Amino acid sequence: MPETPFRQHARWQAGWCRALGSPFTALICDLLAERLPAESPLGRRLDQWPGNLQDVVLALRVTGGLHARVRSGKSPALASLYPPAPMPDAEALWAALEPELLSQALCPWLDSAPQTNEVARSSALMPGFLTIAAETGLPLALYELGCSGGLNLLPEHYSYNLGGLLIGNPDSLLHLQPEWSGPPPPDVPLHIASRAGVDLRPLDLCDPAERARMLAYVWPDQTARLERMALAMTILAENIPEVVAGDAADFVESRVKPKKGVATTVFHSIAMQYFPEETKMRIARHMESRGRRATLESPLAWLRFEQERPGPPTVRLTLWPGGEDRLLGRGHPHGAMVAWL
Repeated sequence: MPETPFRQHARWQAGWCRALGSPFTALICDLLAERLPAESPLGRRLDQWPGNLQDVVLALRVTGGLHARVRSGKSPALASLYPPAPMPDAEALWAALEPELLSQALCPWLDSAPQTNEVARSSALMPGFLTIAAETGLPLALYELGCSGGLNLLPEHYSYNLGGLLIGNPDSLLHLQPEWSGPPPPDVPLHIASRAGVDLRPLDLCDPAERARMLAYVWPDQTARLERMALAMTILAENIPEVVAGDAADFVESRVKPKKGVATTVFHSIAMQYFPEETKMRIARHMESRGRRATLESPLAWLRFEQERPGPPTVRLTLWPGGEDRLLGRGHPHGAMVAWL
């Protein structure tokens, strides 16, 4: 097969899948790189795709479409090889993949970026929220950027074990217990005064088709993630947050300003890398500008759980007045581990 940017990208994505504990999805990405016929409709589109393919996570658009067809019962031969079945060899998996890849069924999945909403990232965000609550003594007004369906806008509706600190809703359907190192976060009550989020294409998780689409983007051999997401969506159905469609910078500029009696808190997780540079700069300018007007009675917080290279994602907090950028911890991209500093 020709060594196109897509083939290189698919191999890169395979490496990340293996590093994050998903060997089955990694094998699919390898097979896409090595065997997808260049003359097929899907192959032509992928091999001619312009721009930075990592920014649009192109290979995961294909794997999401495949997983959706398996979950919907449209590809029984392929479904017989998907987890929880034993890991297949490359030849067996390719024999089931090839008819799917040669059909037109997957082409619509190339038209929009994968959307996930990894609720376990709340394991890294929650200690940041507790830090803000401890240092301000105020309820939080939450504003999430790139919130997808809004699962991480409901942090107090889940239960947690964070380094031995049991917090959250003890009766929750969803319990989050990351592998923890370092001291526990502050043991203080967390009160959420309000919450709202923005996404370019927010998912309506009360719509069965939208729920199915988001579940399809979870790597099929990571069954714990699938189970967590299903439980979180059940919780969300009874506690629907405000989620609007739009640009993150427009949202911040129009809605985020310090208010007396609450800690106004902007947060995001593994989202900023997908924002245009102009959007990032506008967000930073607005936060710094509003931060200069913050007071002890009306503080402003900016909590980020974002990928840094090299190295794992970091939890960083800027709290005004003051405005110091502080490294609070590091974590696994899917929330499996938190190293609290």
